[in-house]
Amino acid sequence: MAPYQKVGVLKDGTRVTLRPMVQEDRDGLLDFFRRLDEKDKLFLRSDVRDQSVIDHWVSNIDYQKVFPLLAEVDGRIVGDATLHMRKVGWKRHLGNVRVVVSKDFQGRGLGTLLINELVELAEEFGLEKLIAEIHLQAQVALKVFKHAGFTTKAVFEDLVKDFEGKNSDLVVMVCDVQARERR
Repeated sequence: MAPYQKVGVLKDGTRVTLRPMVQEDRDGLLDFFRRLDEKDKLFLRSDVRDQSVIDHWVSNIDYQKVFPLLAEVDGRIVGDATLHMRKVGWKRHLGNVRVVVSKDFQGRGLGTLLINELVELAEEFGLEKLIAEIHLQAQVALKVFKHAGFTTKAVFEDLVKDFEGKNSDLVVMVCDVQARERR
């Protein structure tokens, strides 16, 4: 896949640059993740408050394993989406999708823009299905993924913890890449 950069337009007319993450994005990523509130950080798989996590990400970029897509407005990172892939084994046709949008860009269409771009990239990578795991309390995220063509395939009761430490449900959503492209 050739490197690229695209410009998208949000619902309010804001122009957003979409591009792959590079090593030089370290400080911008630290700033982006520091601006997230604690509620949004709960849904992340890594402790992004730990600078060494970001250092590891930018030092070990392998676009064939994890494709990190950034959204920028005026040089500031406002969204981070990743497409996780396997090149061998029984899940080599599947990709896992994760999306994080800064609070000031939520509700403006950026999440949908990032997800749609990952679906397009998935086809280029030869993936057939995309999977998103979403905490049941992340109702906005569930709606955004549904709007982008994902359907709920499973709900695992009491599998994850909510903000108060109580057990909560995990929703698994799947997007059939080829079927979505035909709609």
